[in-house]
Amino acid sequence: MSRLKSRRRADYLYFLSYRTRWSDNDQYSHVNNSTYNLWFDSIVNTYLIECCSLDPPTSKSIGLVISSYCEFFAPLSFPQVVDLGLRVNKLGNSSVTYEVGVFPQGGDEPSAVGGYTHVFVEREARRSTLMPSQVREGLSKLFLEEPRSSSAKL
Repeated sequence: MSRLKSRRRADYLYFLSYRTRWSDNDQYSHVNNSTYNLWFDSIVNTYLIECCSLDPPTSKSIGLVISSYCEFFAPLSFPQVVDLGLRVNKLGNSSVTYEVGVFPQGGDEPSAVGGYTHVFVEREARRSTLMPSQVREGLSKLFLEEPRSSSAKL
């Protein structure tokens, strides 16, 4: 089983509810996979704005996505409400890796888990830069280090 499939609601520290829309469904009557990326972007940027004092139109540095992923475990469909859970898996000086759990409203098992990595860059020059201290401080509140698995052979 995927380690992401074993995630539970308690593995996430910040939540945002989202009401699916009719247009989120595809011809197979479930939420289209591209919609999940919109949800990931929404919860990450809501957190950055509300909890890290980031002001996207005026901030001197911005986060650019350099990689993304998503694993799907169960379908969702309009008119469901979903709970998006956010955590930080890696926190560097200029980059951060987010993970988002997508849960049916009130559910404990994720329908999907995904996320992406932001690298902070200077807005104009697009060169890597240290993330602002307020952003790093806010993101550190969501940082959950993964337990290391033992690779010892018996």
